[in-house]
Amino acid sequence: METLEVKTISLWIMAVLYTIAGILHFVIPKFYLRIMPPWIPYHKFMVQVSGVAEILLGLGLFYPPTRSLCAWGIVFLLIAVFPANVYHFQSRTKRDPPTVLLLVRLPVQLLLIYWAYLYT
Repeated sequence: METLEVKTISLWIMAVLYTIAGILHFVIPKFYLRIMPPWIPYHKFMVQVSGVAEILLGLGLFYPPTRSLCAWGIVFLLIAVFPANVYHFQSRTKRDPPTVLLLVRLPVQLLLIYWAYLYT
């Protein structure tokens, strides 16, 4: 029973974090626009689409019938945004977090993928 409670709490935390992260795409779009690799077209549109996706996927984790599908969506979204994280690391400016944090974020992405995979 205790494991179920931890897993439920973990799920709710993940759902809230992705929902908030998606909202942030609309609150601070300049941050997301700045880390878009130049080879990706339609930066503003892509930031908005990924924001909507994070909101819908995060909210979908709360609803048991869509939970697995949304967890898979988060796995694929994390894979899709990985190039932006690499580009952010490579193109860091003084306004960005320290280089070491941007570097650590790359393997953390694998942990986030695993975390979402737990609910597929």
